Amino acid sequence: MTQQQAPVPDAVAAGSPASWLPSRTVAVVLAGGTGERLGLGIPKQLLKIAGKPIIEHTLAVFEAAPEVDEIIVMMAASHLADARRIVAQAGFRKVTRVIEGGDTRNATTRLALEAIGDGDVNILFHDAVRPLVSARIVRECVNALWTYSAVDVAIPSADTIIQVDADDCITGIPVRSTLRRGQTPQAFRSGTIREAYRLAGGDPDFAATDDCGVVLRYLPGTPIKVIDGSDENIKVTHPVDVHLADKLFQLAAAQAPRLTDHRSYTEELTGRTIVIFGGSYGIGHDLAELGRRYGAQVFPFSRSSTGTHVERAEDVEAALKTAYEATGRIDHVVVTAGTLEKGALAEMDQETMDRVLQVNFVGPVLVARHALPYLQQTKGQLLLYTSSSYTRGRAQYALYSSTKAALVNLTQALADEWAEFGVRVNCVNPERTATPMRTRAFGDEPEHTLLAAETVAQASVDVLISDLTGQVIDVRRAPGGVPTPRTPEQTDAATSTAAG
Repeated sequence: MTQQQAPVPDAVAAGSPASWLPSRTVAVVLAGGTGERLGLGIPKQLLKIAGKPIIEHTLAVFEAAPEVDEIIVMMAASHLADARRIVAQAGFRKVTRVIEGGDTRNATTRLALEAIGDGDVNILFHDAVRPLVSARIVRECVNALWTYSAVDVAIPSADTIIQVDADDCITGIPVRSTLRRGQTPQAFRSGTIREAYRLAGGDPDFAATDDCGVVLRYLPGTPIKVIDGSDENIKVTHPVDVHLADKLFQLAAAQAPRLTDHRSYTEELTGRTIVIFGGSYGIGHDLAELGRRYGAQVFPFSRSSTGTHVERAEDVEAALKTAYEATGRIDHVVVTAGTLEKGALAEMDQETMDRVLQVNFVGPVLVARHALPYLQQTKGQLLLYTSSSYTRGRAQYALYSSTKAALVNLTQALADEWAEFGVRVNCVNPERTATPMRTRAFGDEPEHTLLAAETVAQASVDVLISDLTGQVIDVRRAPGGVPTPRTPEQTDAATSTAAG
C-alpha cells in the first residue's frame, strides 16, 4: 500500500463532538516571508498599514478571539527581534512564543508542531499577511473542529479558471461552481496534522503548497470541511495588495464597546476633562450634555458662544489653556466644528473656499498641534469627525468631501505618530445626522431618515472611553432607528448613498 493510500487512523478521522476533547486552541501565525515579491528591504508582515505593522493587526484578531487560548508566531530568522518588540509593545497576552520559522511553509509547520508538543489540541495556521481575517472566520474554524478533523477557508471563484499546457494553450476549463479560492486560517485536530506530516516525512517526492494539501494527499479518507472566507481576507503579496489592504482598513468600521449602564459611564468619566471645539450645536452640544451627565468637566468652545474660531491658533491655545487652568488636566479633545457648503467648485467664491478649507481641515490640524502637550500628560485622546463622503468625492461637495477624506488620513497618521506618547486618535463617521448645519444645507428632511445628534454623541462617548486608536468608527441607523456599526462587507455600499 502506498503512502497516498494509507488508511486513516481512527484517532484522526472525523468523529462526533464527544470524541474530541482538546486541551486548548493554538493559533500559529506564519510570518516567515521576506518580502522579496514586494521588492522591499523588510518582510511584508512588518509593513505598516492603518498605523500598525501588518502582523500586529493579524495578531490582534486572534488575541481578541475568545476561541483562541494561545498564539505562536513563526517569524523570519533575521526579524525575530522586530516581532518580539511588536508583541511586547502591543501587550498581547496570548502570544507565548515568537520563534524562527523554516525555509518553506511545510518546514515551518513542522517546527510549529514541535513547539506545540504532544497532547490533543486544536491548531489554526494563519498567514501573518492576512490582517483582515474576521472574528467570524476564526470562530467557525474552531467550531467546525468539533465535527471535522481538518478545516479549510475558501471563497467562490468569480473568474473562470483555465488549465494550460507547456505552450500556454488551454487544455481544460473546470466547472466554476466547483472551484474555490483558498485562504487561511486552516484548522486541524493536532493528531490529524501530525499524522499527515509523519507520513509525508517518508515520501522523497513530498510537495504541498499548504497544510490541507498535506492532509488531502497523505490522509485521503479525511474529510476537509470548507467554511466561507471573505473577499476582505486578502493576502498581502504584491505592491497593489498593500494599497488594497490599507483602503479596506480605512473603510472598515471599528466598534467601540458599549457599557451596561449610566453608573459605568460615570465611573469612567468622573474627574476627566473634555474640551469640545464646536460645542454649541448639534453633535458637539449633545456630547457636552452627556459628558456632564456622566461626571466629566466639559468645556465647549465655538464661534457663536465663546468667539472661538477653530482655524485661529491663538483661539485654540486660549481655549485649551482655559480648560487646563480650571481643572489641571485635559483628557479628551473633540473637534465637531465644521461647515458644509454646496456648490460647483468653479462657481464658488474665494471666501467660501477659504472658509471650508480653514474650518474643516486647518482647524483640526491646529487643534491637534496645540492639544498634544496636554494629552501627553493624561495619555488622552483626540477625536475628529468625518463624513460618509470621505470615501468618494461627489459633485457639488468637492471641498467638503476632500476635507473629510483628509481628516481620516490625519487620524491614521497621528495615531501612528503619537503612539509613542500613549495618545490615541480616532475619527467618528456618522450617517446623515439631524444637525443645524445639515438643515441649513438641505432644508427639512424626514426625521426617520436621519440619525439623532444625541445618538452620535453617545457613540462618541463610547469611543472616548475605549482603547481604540487610528480607527474610523461608523455610526449607522438599524431597523427601528438603533445605530449599528457596519461590517467591512457593508461599508462600501453604505458609504455611496449620500453625503453625510
